[in-house]
Amino acid sequence: MPLDFHQIDAFATGLFAGNPAMVYRLDHWLDDDLMQRIAAEHNLSETAFVVREGAGWRIRWFTPSAEVPLCGHATLAAAHVLFQVYGEPGQRLDFVCRSGALAVAREGERLVLDFPAQPARPIAAPEGLADMLGQTPVAVLDAPQLLVVLESEEALRACAPDMAALKRLPWGLVIVTAKGRELDFVSRCFAPTIGIDEDPVTGSAHCILVPYWAERLGRTALEASQGGARGGRLWCRLEGERVKIGGHAVIVASGRLHLA
Repeated sequence: MPLDFHQIDAFATGLFAGNPAMVYRLDHWLDDDLMQRIAAEHNLSETAFVVREGAGWRIRWFTPSAEVPLCGHATLAAAHVLFQVYGEPGQRLDFVCRSGALAVAREGERLVLDFPAQPARPIAAPEGLADMLGQTPVAVLDAPQLLVVLESEEALRACAPDMAALKRLPWGLVIVTAKGRELDFVSRCFAPTIGIDEDPVTGSAHCILVPYWAERLGRTALEASQGGARGGRLWCRLEGERVKIGGHAVIVASGRLHLA
């Protein structure tokens, strides 16, 4: 049984940037174990599977080692494939996932995710967190992922996490952020507990980052970047209890998986 796949660089305007994701548009769901094995075979941070349900789509995401409840860049990638490869009409795609209803709309040349906002609450820093990151936090919050604020963009770039230590924390994702020099804010994301040491661009993390920085900076439209050499640019808006996360995507490769 052959299955077509498409590899996308999400939150990127050209090849070899942003965050890569693999996308499968399926006629029906495969066994969970098989989808996990397919994701492990591709060995990208996320593989997205979509199946049409009524007028919308159900979407699921797998890292090489686990299924996750929410993923931004692979949703952007899936929308790009449905629009560009399969010719889905209209300006908006509606998705359903374990975390609820999601949507992706076309706004000019950008695709814009519509995700739930996840406001963070201040907590005490976990013991040894500064040593784990190689930088001293100025604030630590829970949303329920761990959000760590550093004093500057320079501190963020110099952050050198101890992945083995981070893996022992009870959070699946550690988001490190700082006010940007040229952009509103910058961030990096680490998820060693699910097999991803550093994620180049994490759309779902901006469900947490955007409410935090909107309050800090006093405005709801924000421009941000995440990551290093493979990082990407994001255009964000806080709209009540929703976060709009805009970016670009490009197709890197297409192929066919052959199942016996």
